[in-house]
Amino acid sequence: MLIEIRDDVIWAKHLKASPALYNAVVNLPEEETINLAVDGIVGKWARMRTGADGRPTLGIKPVGAMATVWKRLQERRGEKVRVSWPDDEEDAWLRLADTTFEEWYSAEDEEAFGDLRPL
Repeated sequence: MLIEIRDDVIWAKHLKASPALYNAVVNLPEEETINLAVDGIVGKWARMRTGADGRPTLGIKPVGAMATVWKRLQERRGEKVRVSWPDDEEDAWLRLADTTFEEWYSAEDEEAFGDLRPL
């Protein structure tokens, strides 16, 4: 699915093209994370906290290294990027992103890039 880069977060209403992802975000507990592939990079996103007025904030914010990636993507506001969810049937293979050969990675790599996964 393609979404337009519009804000510092991704709002649930922009994910309606994928009903499974939209429902997952809306029903995700506050601060709970999910993995999303955005513009070819898999990273963590967290459900936003309820607002001061008690209404739920229906969006997700980038976490960890994905926050840096998303901040760089902000330079492309107005452009569309591909977003996919490893739990969508068509992208189910992304769930295997954590299944790797441990000897291929160093502690330094894990610290720097541990929460990012290329497609």
